[in-house]
Amino acid sequence: MKQSTILFTLLIFSVYLNAQDSTEVVPKKIYVTKPIENETPPLVDGLLNDEAWNLVEWAGEYVEFQPDENTSPSYQTKFKIIYDNKNLYIGVRCYDAEPDKIVKRLSRRDGFEGDWIEFNIDSYHDKRTAFSFTATVAGVKGDEFVSNNGNDWDGSWNPIWYTKTNVDEEGWTAELRIPLSQLKFGGEENQVWGLQSTRRFFRAEERSLWQRKPIDTPGWVSEFGELHGLKNIEPQKQLEIQPYTVTSGETYEAEEGNPFRDGSENDIAVGLDAKIGVTNDLTLDLTVNPDFGQVEADPSAIALDGFQIFFREQRPFFVENKNIFDFSVSESEAGNTFGFDNVFYSRRIGRSPQGSPDTEDNEFVNQPDNTPIIGAAKFSGKTKNGWALGVLESVTSKRYATISSENGDRRREMVEPLTNYFVGRAQKDFNDRNSYLGVIFTAANRDNLTEELNFLHKSAYTGGVDFKHQWNNRDWYVEGNVILSRVNGSEEAIKNTQESITHLFQRVDANHVALDSTRTSLTGSGGNVQIGKIGNGHWKFETGGTWRSPELELNDLGFQRQADDIRHYTWIGYQTLKPDSTFRRVGINYNHWSAWDFNGNHNSLRFNTNSWQNWENNWFSNFGFNYAPIQYSNFALRGGPRLRQSPEISFWNSIRTDSRKKVRFNVFHRGEKAVDNSYRSYFVEAGVTYQPINAIRISAFPSVRINNDRLQFIDNFDDVNGSPRYLNGEINQRTLSMSFRLNYTINPNLTIQYWGQPFISRGRYSNFKHVTDASAKLFENRFTGYNLDQLSLADDTYSVDEDLNGVEDFSFDNPDFSFVQFRSNLVIRWEYIPGSEIFLVWSQDVSQDGDPSAGLLSSLGDNIFGQKPQNIFLLKATYRFVL
Repeated sequence: MKQSTILFTLLIFSVYLNAQDSTEVVPKKIYVTKPIENETPPLVDGLLNDEAWNLVEWAGEYVEFQPDENTSPSYQTKFKIIYDNKNLYIGVRCYDAEPDKIVKRLSRRDGFEGDWIEFNIDSYHDKRTAFSFTATVAGVKGDEFVSNNGNDWDGSWNPIWYTKTNVDEEGWTAELRIPLSQLKFGGEENQVWGLQSTRRFFRAEERSLWQRKPIDTPGWVSEFGELHGLKNIEPQKQLEIQPYTVTSGETYEAEEGNPFRDGSENDIAVGLDAKIGVTNDLTLDLTVNPDFGQVEADPSAIALDGFQIFFREQRPFFVENKNIFDFSVSESEAGNTFGFDNVFYSRRIGRSPQGSPDTEDNEFVNQPDNTPIIGAAKFSGKTKNGWALGVLESVTSKRYATISSENGDRRREMVEPLTNYFVGRAQKDFNDRNSYLGVIFTAANRDNLTEELNFLHKSAYTGGVDFKHQWNNRDWYVEGNVILSRVNGSEEAIKNTQESITHLFQRVDANHVALDSTRTSLTGSGGNVQIGKIGNGHWKFETGGTWRSPELELNDLGFQRQADDIRHYTWIGYQTLKPDSTFRRVGINYNHWSAWDFNGNHNSLRFNTNSWQNWENNWFSNFGFNYAPIQYSNFALRGGPRLRQSPEISFWNSIRTDSRKKVRFNVFHRGEKAVDNSYRSYFVEAGVTYQPINAIRISAFPSVRINNDRLQFIDNFDDVNGSPRYLNGEINQRTLSMSFRLNYTINPNLTIQYWGQPFISRGRYSNFKHVTDASAKLFENRFTGYNLDQLSLADDTYSVDEDLNGVEDFSFDNPDFSFVQFRSNLVIRWEYIPGSEIFLVWSQDVSQDGDPSAGLLSSLGDNIFGQKPQNIFLLKATYRFVL
């Protein structure tokens, strides 16, 4: 430990010395554009032969950014920019001495395949946000909204703009027409915008920039050059309306006697999306009865630790501008140190109904799968003077389950109440855009909770403040946030929250929290603060802390795994800045973390070192090692005592071959092992991607997960004498899955995409035991095991006779499991005019419980092939009116 302390001190000292250097100052380039007055606007055909292009001079002298920064690129690039009162026009010449070798890979929008040219426009000139437009040589468009000074790129932003390309003897050319209505800017007579252009030269996997940016300079948008000459242009207010209609049909295995499962269902629905420019800066998005049937299904997953699984948002209405509403509780430059915890998790809106009806034998239930969104409105944008604003309001409808009795009588029970969700977010830049201060407020209010739904919170509110300050040319920063939460509800609802795995106030050895069944509210806090250095030189570092108070509760409209946690971490990183004969770039990192609860218990200490490598042949690899000498869990026994877990070593490693090749391979694997062999796991995923022609890409990624844990929680019981039994067992779990994808891009506006994933997870339990000394240093002293004489199995239920007196002390269901699932989506997408689309979707789902005693592959086949899947067929058409 003494050697580690000396090493850490030396690293901090070297970082400090390195920080004394001054950041390299790169002169800003300026391009002066001119208006189209007496000339005809260019025809966007990719040929650059219009007279209007002669109004301005070429800009060029691109500088290589990757792999060898500040050197001459393989081939030069030049561009021109002109404008009229409605559009910005960009013409580009990309030189290439071997035009027959230019790579024209097709993809769906935002695919970024092959050779391309990109323009980033900071029309606010706030040095933090920008609009990105990319044109590939194959004519595929890419567009992203850039925020947080280049740390966030939102590909869900899909403006209406136009591009064409052409290959000739000098290389290739592109023309872009960007309507000013798709950009946001102020009303000044003379505008100054930030401007950057990037070219990808595919064959050398090279990036070159118009405005040079040193590798070690922090930020992206803040380093742009400038676009001058924009005079008397008027901000354009957006007004777009997009109605849709959906026709769907569903087939599935009919259930004999079940009136709700007769084998097929049909439906037709209509809805409306609208985008209204309240000002040039701020946009109001509306959706009425939205449909997300074209969204890909979530991948299969099983969690044995009891915590909820995070799934990314894929619905377009919530994805667009999500960066404005994001309020990650512990995100930092060093990485997210507390999982996916966030004050706003949009998947809470429209979730599956949380209630379930009380039924009797021989009753059938029609339980809805989701909660329809009646309507939603989102007001968001960034103003010229540095205000980022976001307001989201959504209402989800009541949902009822219908119950049918054997004689045909029917009744309804509410399983989800009418619920209002609100999110308000504001952030203000100041100090020449080097600092910001922000606030967030969220609210979830449920209407008229019935007795059956009294376990839900009546209301839930969260407020937070976040800040960031940068100095020394953004090399150094300090940032953080503070959040407060309050949930209100019945005594039952608040008791359920206290007993949930996020809190576990009923823990038997926790004297700083206690279950109070009379409470009707909980109030908690959380947040984080960190300081670090990310620019100017080889060295980077960050240190900080984060906390969750015991009563913090975010899960009504946010995402939170656990409360009652305080953490400190430090990260130090080294990166190369120039390529050599072996590597393009290399990074090496050191981390350590410690965690405590609010009772002062030291629950975790973990050390990590890792490295990533970009090889000269454009392969990528990384590896890392962890050592955790201290591990305790307040949650492993689900309300039982704090459990000591054995010291652990772990590793991970991945290798990815050159992504430019027609055939490319990926492999990732990781393993964990307790030093006393009480736990070990291993996961490997290996895949291949094959691109036989520019229009087709096929990939398959099979994976295997092995989990052997000699102390896997099963359940908590009281024996016949009322003594608690924290039942555990040894689990042998095997999980197989494979994601298969096929993308066929007929042209940039017509694509066919298929995704399918077979999945099986099987767990077998043995060596049952109950925990008797949860904090014992030796693993074998933490529990008392049951021998075969004390256990009997009948009708898939274990009976336990601890003292062998012939009287059952308690019983439990056989915990063995086998879950089999196959999900797939086939989507044909045609953007028949810009912004208007037709989707044809075929989704399949087979989900069944298999036989835990059967083999993995045979069980997978028996429960997928030969079974009648649930099929959903959907035809969705949208038309985008631009008014």
